[in-house]
Amino acid sequence: MPQVRNPILPGFNPDPSILRVGEDYYIATSTFEWYPGVQIHHSRDLANWELVARPLNRKSQLDMRGNPDSCGIWAPCLSHDGEKFWLVYTDVKRKDGSFKDTPNYIVTAPAIEGPWSDPIYVNSSGFDPSLFHDDDGRKWFVNMLWDHRRRPQLFEGIVLQEFDPKAGKLVGPRKNIFLGTELALVEGPHLYKRNGWYYLLTAEGGTGYEHACTLARSRDIWGPYETHPQQYILTSKDHPHAALQRAGHGDIVDTPDGRTYLVHLTGRPTTQFRRCVLGRETAIQEAYWGDDDWLYVKNGPVPSLWVDLPAARDETKYWEEKRYTFEAGLHKDFQWLRTPETDRIFRTTEDGKLTLIGRESIGSWFEQALVARRQTHFSCDAETVIDFSPADHRQFAGLTAYYCRYNFFYLAVTAHADGQRELFIMASEASWPLGELRYPVPEGVRIPNEGKVRLALTIRGRELQFYYALEGEEELKKVGPVLDASIVSDECGGHQKHGSFTGAFVGVAASDLNGTAAEATFDYFSYRPVQHHTDRYEI
Repeated sequence: MPQVRNPILPGFNPDPSILRVGEDYYIATSTFEWYPGVQIHHSRDLANWELVARPLNRKSQLDMRGNPDSCGIWAPCLSHDGEKFWLVYTDVKRKDGSFKDTPNYIVTAPAIEGPWSDPIYVNSSGFDPSLFHDDDGRKWFVNMLWDHRRRPQLFEGIVLQEFDPKAGKLVGPRKNIFLGTELALVEGPHLYKRNGWYYLLTAEGGTGYEHACTLARSRDIWGPYETHPQQYILTSKDHPHAALQRAGHGDIVDTPDGRTYLVHLTGRPTTQFRRCVLGRETAIQEAYWGDDDWLYVKNGPVPSLWVDLPAARDETKYWEEKRYTFEAGLHKDFQWLRTPETDRIFRTTEDGKLTLIGRESIGSWFEQALVARRQTHFSCDAETVIDFSPADHRQFAGLTAYYCRYNFFYLAVTAHADGQRELFIMASEASWPLGELRYPVPEGVRIPNEGKVRLALTIRGRELQFYYALEGEEELKKVGPVLDASIVSDECGGHQKHGSFTGAFVGVAASDLNGTAAEATFDYFSYRPVQHHTDRYEI
């Protein structure tokens, strides 16, 4: 079998839930505050994956305006009961402090492309819900239980309750079936049934460097559940130099020929600070069932960088440059932040351009015009051409490398108070909790008031450099100093430990703090991967 290098879904693609229907495999991953909600990738061979759906794509399903950074859609679970697809997810409204507001929902669809139903509200007792379809036809809802009084842990265990699909609600008793191990922070539950055993796979240790997959089993769905003899069937926590770190939050799938694979969350840290610029990614490991009816990861529990899969990966797609124009609408690679009301923040035109409508400041949790795609390579180039006529310094638009309100770099076309156009760099560098900006070019760069401007950035591992060229100029000129690209990472995301969950994006943005909805038009957006010698674990 061909060997494929992990991760199989590079860049921000965390909390994988995998499903096979016939010959087709699907993985659903978390999207947090990025809209539309939930990414679903499809494959026929476990090696080559294509984004095919973002099911939560209208206001009746999802409105995240006001959701803080790294809230929104957590840990979706995708399943199929033989008739239709089921998708379970949390829309987190608050996560910091003792309280967590975690409404859980279910949507269904006859096909993976939809149409997906309006959501059924289920409960708010905790996050990371999943739905288990038992062989007797009953459906069981499991989620972690949050207890705001239980300092410092707060994670009270995994709870089980029956879901009645006809009534559209939970019924019968609710029971805490698994308290986890001493690693603590038990979450991410998935239930399976095999050879008369119920298996409960959970995530423990937080989503950082102590992360792990814990397996337990019982003859009765209500428990008691005994823990795997290894406890943690997958973890990097005791191997700080392994290529794949933060390994945990997994799900299991069987192939038609009887093989078993575990998909899991992972991260590839860079720099001496161990920063995961690309966020939490999805990797895969081959597993097997032992004679004792326990699941073991092949060569585990430490995850392998290389894994045997049924097919080789097409590497040409991974390294190809993408030049996006917008005559057919916004390309599926792009997302925006929080709002379902897209006509208030952007529109596309038949001549291939993207117009952003200036709204709130970059970093707003409510309504900002920012359209971006994932950074999926440690080194890359991004470029656009902007047509924008700001009246003053409260109107600005341009090119950004973005993680959240507390860490981004932004090369913007703006204007001085006297109306003269200029280029300005704004840097929000691990600025939690105040969110204050730094200005690497304090005086700005004066440019003519008329004409388009080409904006570009290069990322080479840890180094980020902005460039610009005026209309009619071929050569790009550097603007500002070399910036620390590793800031745009989970570890600098503006929260306490285990608190930042997304990944780096590159894209375009526009703000009008005067409230006049000034528009900025972008001719194209290009993203070019670069193979660079500093990128140790690049695919």
